[in-house]
Amino acid sequence: MNASAPETATASATEIVLPGIVEPAGLEVRVRPAPEPAAGEVLVAVEASGISFAEQQMRRGKYYDQPAFPFVPGYDLVGTVVRVGPGGDAALVGRRFAALTKVGGWASLVALPVAALVEVPEGIDPAEAETVVVNGITAWQMLHRIARVRRGQTVLVHGANGGVGSTLVQLATHAGVRVIGTAAPRHHDAVRALGAIPLDYRDADLPASVRALAPNGVDAVFDHIGGAGIADSFGLLARGGTLVSYGTAATKNEPGSSRLPVFKLLGRLLWWHLLPNGRRTHFYNIWAGKRRPANFRNRLRADLTEVFALLDTGAITAQVAARIPLGRAAEALALAESGTVTGKVVLTSDTP
Repeated sequence: MNASAPETATASATEIVLPGIVEPAGLEVRVRPAPEPAAGEVLVAVEASGISFAEQQMRRGKYYDQPAFPFVPGYDLVGTVVRVGPGGDAALVGRRFAALTKVGGWASLVALPVAALVEVPEGIDPAEAETVVVNGITAWQMLHRIARVRRGQTVLVHGANGGVGSTLVQLATHAGVRVIGTAAPRHHDAVRALGAIPLDYRDADLPASVRALAPNGVDAVFDHIGGAGIADSFGLLARGGTLVSYGTAATKNEPGSSRLPVFKLLGRLLWWHLLPNGRRTHFYNIWAGKRRPANFRNRLRADLTEVFALLDTGAITAQVAARIPLGRAAEALALAESGTVTGKVVLTSDTP
């Protein structure tokens, strides 16, 4: 018999389904039997799941390796274990964990492998913890494992008001790094409060504005935009600097293959990387190394634990743009795509 919490007698789960290429209003709310955890799995009552840029691409059919429609989106989640699979550790029941899922997180109950869980410190609110799961792992790894920033350096963060961007700014500032952050003017006060020097991303001569602040170039650029502007990002690097590309937002509304823009970007990055100019390029993929599951999970757990510790002590703060119940996911996705918010829109449990 599976161990379970007394209050989890529910026989059904609510989930948000992406049926095809639709506007946010086309998301569907469905109810199905609650999943049953298998051996090595637990059943998690989801308290918070985020809306990231990945889901925005998925609804357009533009995410590189998204599953076939229909499916349940949800790149990450935070929730409490309510049941363990056969032979599982009953001591896990009642404890709060985070998990990186890629899909499936927009649901009230989710079965997850125990190996995928990262414990959330008791003092952290679940919605706040959720904002630094995929965003925190991404930002930490790009800063410390790829760019290897050092105190006193200067970096450029595009989209400094976004979910990843706002986390990047805080982690870099905490590491003693000077940050220049691009955003729309309406977000400049928020970006400044995070510790960055804000610049208007629509500035016709943005490279000149960056050069005025960093005459010798910046030590790293974090670019989720891709497209033609990636050349400017590379050109702003100081010798020894690193361009970290982690998306192709500029092409999200272009028709055609979801893979072609990625292949084009990878080709440019590889060419620049091979040039004898003392500058490095890297395309960041959070799932890199997954073919060695134990190493992948250990690295992910170690990095997210570092970020949770900073959040727990107040060294960084959660940027929750809005908390919206799961059943109103269409409204939440539209808000996340509006470009009017700072931080991350979080889907929360429909019941307290």
